[in-house]
Amino acid sequence: MLGPTPGSASNAKARRLVEMTAAYRPLDGAPDEFIGADGRPRGHWLEFFDKMAGLGGDDIARRFEAIERNIREQGVSYRAYGETVDRTWPLSHMPLLISEQDWAVIEAGVTQRAEAFEGLLADLYGKGELVSEGFLPAAAVTGSADFLHPMVGVKPRGGRYLSLYAADLGRGPDGQWWVLNDRTQAPSGLGYALENRLNLSRAFQTIYRDMNVPRLAPFFQAFRAGLAGLASRSEPRICLHTPGPFSETYYEQAYLARYLGFVLVEGADLVARDGLAHVRTIAGMKRADVIWRRIDADFADPLELKGGSQLGVPGLVETIRQGNVAVANALGAGVAETPALLGFMTSIAGHLLGEKLILPTIATWWCGQEAEREYVLDRLEDMAIAPAFGASTSRTLLGRSVVAGELTKVQRDKLANAIRERGADFVGQEVVRLSTTPVWVENRLEPRPFVLRVYAAVGPDGKFQVMPGGFCRISDRVDSRALAMGQGVQTSDVWIAGSRPVEPTTLLPRGDTVSIRRIMGNLPSRAADNLFWLGRYIERAEATLRLIRCLTRRAIENEDMFQEGAATTQRLRKLLADWGAVPAKLKVPLTPQGFLNAAMFNVDEYGSAVSLARASQRTASVIRERLSSDTWRIVVDLGQKLEDGRVPLDEPEILELTDGALQALASISGLAQENMNRVAGWRFLEIGRRLERGVNTCRFIRAFGMEQARAADFDVLLDLVDSQITYRSRYIAGVAPYPVRDMALLDPYNPRSVAFQTEKLAEHIGTLPVLKLDGMLEAPNRIAIEVNADLATKVAACITAEFVISVERRLMGLADAVAARYFLQGAHAAQAEKQVGLA
Repeated sequence: MLGPTPGSASNAKARRLVEMTAAYRPLDGAPDEFIGADGRPRGHWLEFFDKMAGLGGDDIARRFEAIERNIREQGVSYRAYGETVDRTWPLSHMPLLISEQDWAVIEAGVTQRAEAFEGLLADLYGKGELVSEGFLPAAAVTGSADFLHPMVGVKPRGGRYLSLYAADLGRGPDGQWWVLNDRTQAPSGLGYALENRLNLSRAFQTIYRDMNVPRLAPFFQAFRAGLAGLASRSEPRICLHTPGPFSETYYEQAYLARYLGFVLVEGADLVARDGLAHVRTIAGMKRADVIWRRIDADFADPLELKGGSQLGVPGLVETIRQGNVAVANALGAGVAETPALLGFMTSIAGHLLGEKLILPTIATWWCGQEAEREYVLDRLEDMAIAPAFGASTSRTLLGRSVVAGELTKVQRDKLANAIRERGADFVGQEVVRLSTTPVWVENRLEPRPFVLRVYAAVGPDGKFQVMPGGFCRISDRVDSRALAMGQGVQTSDVWIAGSRPVEPTTLLPRGDTVSIRRIMGNLPSRAADNLFWLGRYIERAEATLRLIRCLTRRAIENEDMFQEGAATTQRLRKLLADWGAVPAKLKVPLTPQGFLNAAMFNVDEYGSAVSLARASQRTASVIRERLSSDTWRIVVDLGQKLEDGRVPLDEPEILELTDGALQALASISGLAQENMNRVAGWRFLEIGRRLERGVNTCRFIRAFGMEQARAADFDVLLDLVDSQITYRSRYIAGVAPYPVRDMALLDPYNPRSVAFQTEKLAEHIGTLPVLKLDGMLEAPNRIAIEVNADLATKVAACITAEFVISVERRLMGLADAVAARYFLQGAHAAQAEKQVGLA
């Protein structure tokens, strides 16, 4: 066999490079990022593909698979507008590459534009000189629902209207970068940009390093420090105000809160009272210094803004007026996104900055002016027509942008008449063909249009700092007009190809700048509520799976062939029906196999295994910022295993699936015990688990351990409370009523007994904050101590069904007492003046 000849490796690499790039052809009439106007590849792209070719085809495929696998395992997701089910994040395998020369122009242009909009907002909500001096028509401002009259004359804390600005960019046919949209309301995508970077840089670590791509950490560090600088305290509490788990971008909001160390809050978590903003926590009201909002400004305060809002905080506007809380971006900043203003930005920037815009806006004409209206009507077929004040506030026949030339004559005539009647409601825009970028499609490179979102944030020095990279959206359509980019189906990381090595950076501050803490007592009530229910759902799922497993084993072993076995099997089926795993009344009796499949996979029943797994994942998704990545991955895997199994399975297959699901639940419990800090969040997760386990065990005892029970029933009870091994090691004589009842109900050394749960409940609840320091026991403490004492003093020979029912009901009452004391209860939530520890 001949060995490799000198240079054969480099020859193979050269062949792979040719195979990878030779067939690539830009779209006709559209600029391309890889192939320049001269028809030759750009140097930084050629360098990237050369390094890719050095990996080899199989290695590239493995790395692509690793990207997709990591996204699935991490649960990176989003929701399309109007949907209730999360979609897996669509990350392209290829980054968008930008040269240092291009980036220098983009960075300067975005910084300049951010300053121009800062000046615009300061004027609109301040002196109003742009309108009074004729630079801007008043109707172009007041026609927008995002211009908030209650904020006129209110100077934001710190003096800045914009803490975060974003611009959507595209490269036009002339090779120049153009601004398609400005984002000043609540720019999204930062968290996804960070996720994209982590995934692609991990997959192509050597290439990423060799191309000297600047790190993102310094930008986030500056942004965090800039927000902290808006507060009056040296260690402020910064909150990220989310619309909630039904937001399309909830994943990134939770991700950013965890990454930046902010408190993730919803409107109900915040209280504005006595001129201050507070977060409702289990320890009382805690001062909120800075609120980074991800809700639209008009939803922020139902008292002074949109009255029907359930996302906002009553009284927040007055708190802002008094200067006691900083809100980023300032309420009312969204008016700068109004399409009607785009046509005036050149003159506004010249007036405010004395400079020409480095990054021009896509040509826009507001039809509220006669000359501009006639210009648009004369060239209607060549125009894109959009609502002047945004699709969400459109009072026109348009809910979105349309290319007039693509309409029928009847539609176009109708549009022209509407423009003549109410021109102020419309803008005309030039139809721009955007640049394309290479995308990996079915093992080859193809060009696809893209839009690049670039961010600028105010740092601790009060100046805008641009994130070195951005958030790239890539269309799946080859139509490269800007208007075709409304719903990009892929995203990508953005790499700036540098010429010098990049110093590694992190979010870590100097060690002597942060006070050491060992506990966090500021757990928001909403987070405590969800942790509590996550614990309950996990325990409920485990109990249901143990019932299914026990029933499955009996079916495999034909235990119901005998009268005693048949009675035990019937009790198992009845308990599953009582718990909502299967319908209580069936029109047609189910076979044993059909019954087991229903209990596992019936999504219409709230107590089925798959429904409880879904409930666990849904609850965990609301508090993702408080769960480790390992915990979240297991929760997702559990749901996926049960979702994938939704086909009729035979008994051995069900048994195997049940065992795997129980192992996953055991892993979650193990991670909680070994990895979670022993702070309030962990305690509420534990309280939920212990309460649910105690209630379920009481029900197991009543069904299989009381007077009517036979040997087979006691044996099932030991299985259900996972105590067979312990019992057999203690008692040689076999199952007997009193020892079994003692082990399941009274044994404080058995982690599965009810007594063990009540002992832990009393311990956890005893460490939680109290409302009043008057020495009196609050309801949760009182109930936990009482039921624990009753179990500690009871003997097995005196256990009756009535006593077990009493314990079960008191545990359910304890759950209600915990909820009433620590969780949000609407108008009945604990008031600030009654709580201690106000800070």
